[in-house]
Amino acid sequence: MVGRRIAAGVLAAFMLAGCGALEDLAGLDPANGGTGSGATTEKVDVAKARDGLEKLPVKGRAPKTGFDRDKFGPAWADVDRNGCDTRNDILKRDLVDETFKEGTHGCIVLTGILKDPYSGKTIEFKRGRDTSTAVQIDHVVALADAWQKGAQQWDAERRKRFANDPLNLLAVDGSLNSQKGAADAATWLPPRRAFRCAYVARQIEVKVKYELWVTRAEKEAMERVLDSC
Repeated sequence: MVGRRIAAGVLAAFMLAGCGALEDLAGLDPANGGTGSGATTEKVDVAKARDGLEKLPVKGRAPKTGFDRDKFGPAWADVDRNGCDTRNDILKRDLVDETFKEGTHGCIVLTGILKDPYSGKTIEFKRGRDTSTAVQIDHVVALADAWQKGAQQWDAERRKRFANDPLNLLAVDGSLNSQKGAADAATWLPPRRAFRCAYVARQIEVKVKYELWVTRAEKEAMERVLDSC
């Protein structure tokens, strides 16, 4: 009952504050291809997420046998053939106030600011051997998780598309990306609770798009998150 009163209070605060308050339920717009606008106020469509989750098959996790990052193609391939590798495409999409290396036609991001969706922290990105890892590109549905839930059966081209699909990619705090590893929603969620709805909805959308499955524990974890949205 207390939880319901709190949720109702939060919803009321959103309504009073207007559209800007939706940021706490926001994701990063996958269609925002390289405008440098950073975080957006993308409201989570909970009904759509629930419907998508119900469409996903529930199975056990397959063995990890044979998994290798190389099975998903070269890291950050230029799959859209815009002249920029995928990592820089996502940095350009998710950071703000970027600067670019001269002579790269706006491809190589040198600096920028990330409002990390996983923690809410503001992180300064600076390209360099010892600094680039502060901001990493996370596969929202991890490659190893996908491998164990259907991707073993794909051909190489489909796996490469999956690994470079902007829908499945977010620029995030590097330490949290490392912490997450290949975990699914049953074992890892962003510490910033206000982003969990968007995060789980994105995972579901990716899994529906690529016809992956979920485990029973994973589905139950996703349902709990959606119940809190």
